[in-house]
Amino acid sequence: MKQLIWLFLLLSSLHADDFGSLLFHGNCVTCHYELEDKSAPAMLHVRERYLRAFPKKEDFVAYMSQWVLRPNEQTSIMQDAIAKYELMPQLAFEKDVLEEIAAYIYETDFRKVHKNHNY
Repeated sequence: MKQLIWLFLLLSSLHADDFGSLLFHGNCVTCHYELEDKSAPAMLHVRERYLRAFPKKEDFVAYMSQWVLRPNEQTSIMQDAIAKYELMPQLAFEKDVLEEIAAYIYETDFRKVHKNHNY
């Protein structure tokens, strides 16, 4: 019980962007490195492509979270990534979690976060 209280206090003290960061770094970076294409396209490249297609945050978050919820080759805006890495597998995340992650991605300029790298 004491551990649950501490967990609740920890989670409630996180800012929304910290929570999105926690979700992103705890899940997405397994395949999507922030700046490097490895087993999937770098999140830097994913973000850039989605920003071009969906410059408004609400559209970006809605499309990305729905697509990741049910990956579909026909509705992908990254056909080149599918050709190179195959279709992203369907993951067992709730839509609200994916929306938090997508909002974090929208708000995070990964180049500024890693300004010491030359990518």
